[in-house]
Amino acid sequence: MVKVKICGITNLEDARSAIEAGADMLGFNFYLPSPRFIEPAEVKTIVESLRGEIESRGLTMVGVFVNEASAEAVADIVDEAGLNAVQLHGDESIEFCASLKQLLNGKLLIKVLSMTDTFVPAETQKYDADVIMLDAFHAEMRGGTGQIVDWTVARSARELVPRLFLAGGLSPENVAEAIAEVGPFAVDACSSLESTRGRKSAERMKAFVQAARNR
Repeated sequence: MVKVKICGITNLEDARSAIEAGADMLGFNFYLPSPRFIEPAEVKTIVESLRGEIESRGLTMVGVFVNEASAEAVADIVDEAGLNAVQLHGDESIEFCASLKQLLNGKLLIKVLSMTDTFVPAETQKYDADVIMLDAFHAEMRGGTGQIVDWTVARSARELVPRLFLAGGLSPENVAEAIAEVGPFAVDACSSLESTRGRKSAERMKAFVQAARNR
């Protein structure tokens, strides 16, 4: 069964609604320019409030980072916020990923690759990460663009890595088709599930999970 990640969580109410909808993973954005930015201390409060559900259901709490100064800085924030996974959504090098993986001590490491016009599936094999995520390229934004990636290319990439996460413009209306076309390990959505920028719609999240699971 495909896993579901809901990204851009900014408050406890949305986090609870995402879990109630059936999400397996929640993403918290630590990229300051993002409209979905949240402070690590706020995330820690949310995670502690949900500790029972996280442990009983084996949920994954993901910190999203973009071009942090060092792997150590990322690891420190992850520990401060009480998270069990990292998503690198910037231009982090192969060496950066390798260093961070050692510091995470078994926590999940997700490396996001933007599907530019020059993207080739073989790029997915360069990084020492547990998961590769494919997302749409945008010159200014890092995720949450609503732009759909080329599913044919994504399927070729999926065949090269053990676990591929698919993002990029996924919604309740198209996620079932995307899963059928690509066959990802997990799907990730953000902007299509919002009622306003930075706030989630409980109904949209529920519809997204149902569409992903009942295709």
